[in-house]
Amino acid sequence: MPEKPIFTSILQVAVVVRDMDASVKRYADEYGIGPWAIYDFNPDTLDNMILHDKPQEWSMRAALADIGGVQLELIEPKDDKSIYAEFLKQHGEGLHHVAFGTENYDQAMAFFRGKGHSILQGGIWNGFTATYLSTQQALGLIAEIYNPPPDFEWPEPVAVYPVK
Repeated sequence: MPEKPIFTSILQVAVVVRDMDASVKRYADEYGIGPWAIYDFNPDTLDNMILHDKPQEWSMRAALADIGGVQLELIEPKDDKSIYAEFLKQHGEGLHHVAFGTENYDQAMAFFRGKGHSILQGGIWNGFTATYLSTQQALGLIAEIYNPPPDFEWPEPVAVYPVK
């Protein structure tokens, strides 16, 4: 057992959807969840892309909203190979992963690698590293961990809903 918990907080809960625009509209208009900042993630916006522990490009669109200090993320796959596309084919729309805070990203990666976990998917966006781990069997969910730079600031989204 580790000396202290490897996860220190819950940062994000993510849902894979088929249609981002319809989903964001439903969450905001029918349930009051939002506003949503929408971003595109693809080879033009990400560096060091990984898929199943190998260099591989992938694409998705994400919408982010804050609920009580936890980020809710809606993800629409924009290809047929990302872990989001795989999930949508196997399960349909639904809860995909939970992002957890860690005290030290490198130590957390060493911990998970030591337990035999692989990187399902990952990349670096504006200096912000996001890594999805193969924790489905051990934890019953995909765990994501981050390594943001200390001075990270969210860039302008490509869209916002509802528009003000």
